[in-house]
Amino acid sequence: MQGSRGFDGDALASIDAIVEAAVEQGQVPGIVAAVARGKAMHVTVAGVMAIGGAPMQRDTLFRITSMTKPITAAAVLSFVDDGLLKIDDPVDRWLPELADRQVLRRPDGPLDDTVPARRPITVRDLLTFTWGFGMQGAMLMAAEPWPIFTATVERELATFGPPQPATVPDPDTWMARLGELPLLAQPGERWLYHSGSQVLGVLASRVATAPFERVVSERLLDPLGMRDTGFYAADTGRLATAYARRDGRLEVADAPDGQWSRPPAFADGGAGLVSSVDDVVAFGRMLLRGGGQILTAPTVAEMTRNQLTQAQRENVWPGFSFLDDRGWGYGVSVLDDGRYSWDGGFGTTWSNVPSQDLTVVVLTQRAAEETGMPAVCADVLAAARAA
Repeated sequence: MQGSRGFDGDALASIDAIVEAAVEQGQVPGIVAAVARGKAMHVTVAGVMAIGGAPMQRDTLFRITSMTKPITAAAVLSFVDDGLLKIDDPVDRWLPELADRQVLRRPDGPLDDTVPARRPITVRDLLTFTWGFGMQGAMLMAAEPWPIFTATVERELATFGPPQPATVPDPDTWMARLGELPLLAQPGERWLYHSGSQVLGVLASRVATAPFERVVSERLLDPLGMRDTGFYAADTGRLATAYARRDGRLEVADAPDGQWSRPPAFADGGAGLVSSVDDVVAFGRMLLRGGGQILTAPTVAEMTRNQLTQAQRENVWPGFSFLDDRGWGYGVSVLDDGRYSWDGGFGTTWSNVPSQDLTVVVLTQRAAEETGMPAVCADVLAAARAA
């Protein structure tokens, strides 16, 4: 494979075999995986872009969903480096919809049973997902929908479930509707998933007085040469079909001409991007190299270390047990050995291992299940780390 100098040949053969076996075993229809160290990069491709369709290609596009989060965080942190934002700034100046919040007495309680927020929401709160609003496991498993869950669905916020780029309203409408709702927890009290990244995208847009998609392009994608990354697939012929397993069978979750085939009204900073393996590696290598022309080295260090206090980790509501063995930085999961990473719910994963100068990316088009991501994601990472 291209760019493999600097890796152990047997280890690369092992990675190739893992990827091929995952397709043969029916884990996923297709895979594009990459391991990179220094200037060396090894890419392996297997399977098909759609069941019964064309072969997978190195430049195939995937919906990277929640892997959008670290990219959004990096864009916002570039404003911090430029002095346009401060980490502990209240966000009310740019997001007046979030001023003077009310907080539910119980997360599953009626929307009018609230108490005042004890303090304003800050940029740090949004970056660390501790601003008081977001997904937690119990709401997704409740026998009856919680009032707050129902309210987000009625407002088409797509904040407590999978991304819905075809139906979410424009950013100002989205923020206005979000601002009608109380928080689930006091700012700074608990870690709650996903919604913080969506709000960060609106924040970045308002600070820059430009659409978030332009902010991401100008501050990250263009400088890094990430030409395949965006909030929709301009060339749908390169977009893999997304699948989810239902009743033991893979069913189409999104086709190439589906929700990511046209520009969305809301550029979702939490789960909106499509990308390719080379682009994701470029982003990962930028962080390992101390930020390059995108971020300062101290900012990268802060982004990629655990930012949660012990109290915040202990306050995580049931349903996100992965925080039992890791922390959260700014848009990334951080493990005790210094590795940081994040996954996308449609079957994609990225990890940086600073101690080995290693970036590992595995892109599939099969959504995560109750048992987690496709096994090939962890298997490739383990093989790369053992090389």
